[in-house]
Amino acid sequence: MPLYECVFIARNDITQQQVEAIAEQVAGLITEGGGEVKKREYWGLRGLAYKVKKNRKGHYMLLGIDAPGTALPEVERQLGLNEDVLRSLMIKVEAIDEAPSAVLAKRGDDRERDRGFRGPRPAGRFGSGRTGGGRERGDDREEFRARPRDEMDGPGGHEE
Repeated sequence: MPLYECVFIARNDITQQQVEAIAEQVAGLITEGGGEVKKREYWGLRGLAYKVKKNRKGHYMLLGIDAPGTALPEVERQLGLNEDVLRSLMIKVEAIDEAPSAVLAKRGDDRERDRGFRGPRPAGRFGSGRTGGGRERGDDREEFRARPRDEMDGPGGHEE
């Protein structure tokens, strides 16, 4: 049987359980048509690129489907009739990848990224910068210390 991927976006004011219920409805329609859902991924509540039906965010769900082509028109029709579904897309694919999709893999990478040193903080008000609370000017680290002029004038420097 042909393989398909279906992604739908549901309104942001419904719960994750309601999104799962929509996915169950789609899965029921597919099993009635003689196919099965091989993969199901909930991508979470994500921001939309532009407003869709007055919504700025939406719940994303991916379904990997193994079904005959005759079962899909009813699935697309039901997704179109459901008021909670903002957009849906069904495409034919060569294979359904069992590994997590790029969206979930990226989310895992973001969590594992080191939140360590990000460089010197800029000088700011109320002691938030490198001025040390406004008590002193400059930075006492070696790379920020002023060097005497004779050290700066070297082989390629300008001598007066």
